[in-house]
Amino acid sequence: MAPDSEGKVVAIIQARMGSTRLPGKSLMPLAGRALVYRVLERVKRAENLDQIILAIPDSAENYVLPEIAEELGVDCFLGSEEDVLDRYYQAGLSAGADYIVRIPADNPTSEPAEIDKVVRHHLGLGRAGFSTNLAEIRNSGYPDGIGAEIFDFSLLQECWAKNFDARQREHVHLNFYDYTTGTAVDEIWCPISTPMCPPEYARPDLVLDINIPDQYQYFEKMYRDLYPKNPNFGIVDIIKWHDSGRSNNQGSLI
Repeated sequence: MAPDSEGKVVAIIQARMGSTRLPGKSLMPLAGRALVYRVLERVKRAENLDQIILAIPDSAENYVLPEIAEELGVDCFLGSEEDVLDRYYQAGLSAGADYIVRIPADNPTSEPAEIDKVVRHHLGLGRAGFSTNLAEIRNSGYPDGIGAEIFDFSLLQECWAKNFDARQREHVHLNFYDYTTGTAVDEIWCPISTPMCPPEYARPDLVLDINIPDQYQYFEKMYRDLYPKNPNFGIVDIIKWHDSGRSNNQGSLI
């Protein structure tokens, strides 16, 4: 757990059944369990989180997801489907969060040690801002999808109160940083930071999230090959598997 003296660190995992590119992906099976189960299973192994919340839309098609959270002892929050910024804000407010850790529910190979690392990194800066190892920024070397973002709840609250652009309401990170353009919204108001990726898995060419059918097939094969041997398989195992050619390299490269 994160030290109490640092404030409360709350991980929010956003999930929904209504994905436009891959509908129902949250329940697609990986080694016999739903994708969202596998994501929560891995995040629960992180040690620097005070609370984990699965944040889902409050609509009938999503009501199957709280059952998965309950099975794993994870809290669930129901909020707006389209206004994801509001969903994060209300979930963080209800939890009394000082810091929000953002992890998408389509990252089935989150690395618990990297989640812990970015939390330590951010808290060690001693100022408000946005830190990430969710993807490569500023030549950090990170694969896309093994880490997390962390930002101060006070900054999220400011964004919630004043940012009404539809894309900012739908994509929380755009209130702080745009990965596509590599630009910060305002570095004076919200400094951007990242730890550096260890050389043994500095592979920014790897995209380890699920958005399209080919990517799902890639992870389905990965889990079939790696999970039975070691349920706690990590990024080094993934790289060896990927580079061996057993993956067929489908849907996994930028």
